[in-house]
Amino acid sequence: MPTSTVSSGKSLPIRVAVVAAGVVSPLGFGLPETLNALRGARDCVSPVTRFAVEGCRCQTAGQVPDERLESGNGRHDKRLHRASRMMIAALREALTQDRQFKPQLTVIGTTSGGMSYGENYYRALERHGDLRRAPSWIANYPPQKPVIDAQQNFDIAAPCQVIANACASGTNAIGHAFECIRSGRYQRVLTGGYDALSELVFVGFDSLQASTPEKCRPFDRDRSGMVLGEGAAVLALENLETAQTRGAAILAEIVGYGVSTDKFHMTHADPSGIGPRQAMERALASAQIPAETIDYINAHGTATPFNDAAEGKAISQLFAGVPVSSTKSMMGHALGAAGAVEAIVCLLALEHQFLPPNINFRAPDGDVDLTIVENESRAASVRTVLSNSFGFGGTNASIMLQRSAP
Repeated sequence: MPTSTVSSGKSLPIRVAVVAAGVVSPLGFGLPETLNALRGARDCVSPVTRFAVEGCRCQTAGQVPDERLESGNGRHDKRLHRASRMMIAALREALTQDRQFKPQLTVIGTTSGGMSYGENYYRALERHGDLRRAPSWIANYPPQKPVIDAQQNFDIAAPCQVIANACASGTNAIGHAFECIRSGRYQRVLTGGYDALSELVFVGFDSLQASTPEKCRPFDRDRSGMVLGEGAAVLALENLETAQTRGAAILAEIVGYGVSTDKFHMTHADPSGIGPRQAMERALASAQIPAETIDYINAHGTATPFNDAAEGKAISQLFAGVPVSSTKSMMGHALGAAGAVEAIVCLLALEHQFLPPNINFRAPDGDVDLTIVENESRAASVRTVLSNSFGFGGTNASIMLQRSAP
């Protein structure tokens, strides 16, 4: 394992600090609003307004209001995709916290990119309509464009890597950034994820009958499916020694990362839970800590019958009585952004010493032995947390965050 030298002459593993963070999601704009929503167990899922959903089973989603998504670039702002404006808002918050942070690399996860602009282009072609806006749609469609827009807005010129690995993308991006610093190759990496609601993706999940016409109830006995969400979140990661030397604030440390692929089914996890279990086991091994030290798990928890069952089985096999919640119950599933937004949730839990709630919970699933944080947040001593993200095709990722020792 890569090491750093301390004054005592002993070699220790390179530690990776989170020195700043920013977030935009249905829970709110920025860390304070997000904290208030989590503590208040606020249901931020609402009827879809971005496109017609009359023919869909599910008609709700977690949505970010457009009127708050202004980049400050005047006329140029109108050409940007909503995903770009979300990334700009999240990055602005992070850079306001640490104005000295200059990333050497940016690693961002997403699944949809500028999908809604692709929809506009396709419809115009199909209807032989006006294609005067086609160059703008095409230019803003690629998944790297929102990242580039955000970096250019703040004069950042770091190389950009985009990870698109289904719903594990955001957590994979953070894990990869963590390993880039832990390996000693980089000192500072900007990371996170984004995704904006699009009609094509929304209808796709609805046609799979993965979405619910009811409330999203992760791990509930009567759960019937997920609701979609959107958002963007960024974390500024830095070699802990470097950060301490320049006097940066340390929000938390990332101490472990695990991945696996179970390849059981295109949309269903292996019922045994082997894929999620391997990801969590590897995160524990990466951190070199036992399962007993975990104080809270932010579960992937989509509220689909099969996936909650597999994840619940894996958690119960590894951890005894650890509090578990899925904050997707409050804001929907933001796909490639989910793991990044949920990493922010974990940061807030560590800083403010509380357990985020799993709302809409009515009855436990008798087949899964979990300690659910039911419906309300609660104060708790929280030092080490695990955040899970699992995606279609059996892509599984877990990261571990820890309150930084004084």
